[in-house]
Amino acid sequence: MNVEYINPFTQATFDVLNMLGAFSPKIGKLSVKNEPVPSYGVSVIVGVIGNIKGQIVYSFTEDTARGIASAMMMGMPVEAFDEMAKSAVSELANMISGNASTGIAAKGLEVDISPPTLITGNNVRITSNVKQTVVVPIETTAGVIEVNIAVE
Repeated sequence: MNVEYINPFTQATFDVLNMLGAFSPKIGKLSVKNEPVPSYGVSVIVGVIGNIKGQIVYSFTEDTARGIASAMMMGMPVEAFDEMAKSAVSELANMISGNASTGIAAKGLEVDISPPTLITGNNVRITSNVKQTVVVPIETTAGVIEVNIAVE
């Protein structure tokens, strides 16, 4: 997998989380998976089409998702992972993916993203047509966001 496709997603994650404030993002240890991506309770999938193809899966626990939703809603407590919280984490994935695709397009590649698809549940595994997935764990004050990048 081309590192030029990974860096825009990592950078966009930092940029968006810093813009929203209250997250203090730090990158964890990158890894590569050749198997389906596990969900940790909440996953948001964004498809990538154009000169590069694949998907990005943002995966986190429900507690992390509620913390993200709370911060995105100006600190309003989020007790349940309800429709508003689901909308907030889907929008976060959309913002990150949109910023990353803008960065990729600036390099002269045509790229577009699909609307986010949110999946909830434990023991869910998400497969991709791309052989390898680069896993970028982002540690935040709300918890870990795992950014799974499967593009080629």
